[in-house]
Amino acid sequence: MPTIRPSKALPATPWQAWKAGDDYGATASPDWRSVDWRPHLHQMEIDGRSVNYVDYGGPGEPGLEPVVFVHGLGGCWQNWLENIPRVASEGRRTIAVDLPGFGFSEMPEGDISISAYGRVVNALCDRLDIGEAVLVGNSMGGFISAETAIQFPARVARMALVSAAGVTTSDLRSRPIMAGARVVAYVATRTAAASERVVSRRHIRHLAFHSFIRHPTRIRNELLYEITRGSGRPGFLDALRAIMAYDFRDRLPEIGCPTLIVWGTEDMLVPSSDADEYERLIPDSRKLIFRDTGHMAMIERPQTFNDCLMEFLAEDASPAASEAEVEAADGGSR
Repeated sequence: MPTIRPSKALPATPWQAWKAGDDYGATASPDWRSVDWRPHLHQMEIDGRSVNYVDYGGPGEPGLEPVVFVHGLGGCWQNWLENIPRVASEGRRTIAVDLPGFGFSEMPEGDISISAYGRVVNALCDRLDIGEAVLVGNSMGGFISAETAIQFPARVARMALVSAAGVTTSDLRSRPIMAGARVVAYVATRTAAASERVVSRRHIRHLAFHSFIRHPTRIRNELLYEITRGSGRPGFLDALRAIMAYDFRDRLPEIGCPTLIVWGTEDMLVPSSDADEYERLIPDSRKLIFRDTGHMAMIERPQTFNDCLMEFLAEDASPAASEAEVEAADGGSR
């Protein structure tokens, strides 16, 4: 699949996948495949359009804020399948939304913009009677989560930004990017239509996913199938324009909630140096860098990501908890 990227990271070859470590692509516990998701899928009307979301984990334990997951460009709520059961198992209500124009949500009535998406997230929380929430966003979803925290500071208790757009992406030149994006959108639509065949063939799988997943052959077919079903939706090009048109870097210091910044060293879409800028601009923040990991740490190293997220949610909101980059562990996870 063609790549639209400001990053200098290079793709991995299929035969490099075996070096990625035992946690790479290992299914998290609890296993999302053991859940009957149908009773937890819902739709609501926001601004006159149907918005699809999953609501899992019941009301949650008192005193534990619900967690709202926000997917990235071309994504859907299933991008968080490896993470929702773990968060819910520790007593938190979990919500994952299909943004308007993606997944099984309708296109919005008005123009797509990052600010409007922030209002959608806030409205969803209002309608679900959620007060303070934890927002966890990947890529464009991280951009939207940070925008929500700026627009509605009382809404966001904590936030995790996973390879968030919004820094380097604001400097991209629109015309050549949009020309390539039309090709990407076309390929994504074809990939979604043939998703079962794509994920079951090793070399096709690598070509289709390597721009945002470092080692696609290490990811289970069932998960790739689920995230592929939500691709090729009509909001893609408008949302990409919105990402490039909006610059909120001067407002990031307004974010007052504790923020965890998670990145992969080999992110081909958003350079890992953007993690440094987010950490510099958001006062109460810290970063985790996952080695040999691409744009979707929550899918690529789900168990390790979940452990880090739950540790972050359990911390006291103190400045001492927001210090340096955490290096880690064998196999190259953090």
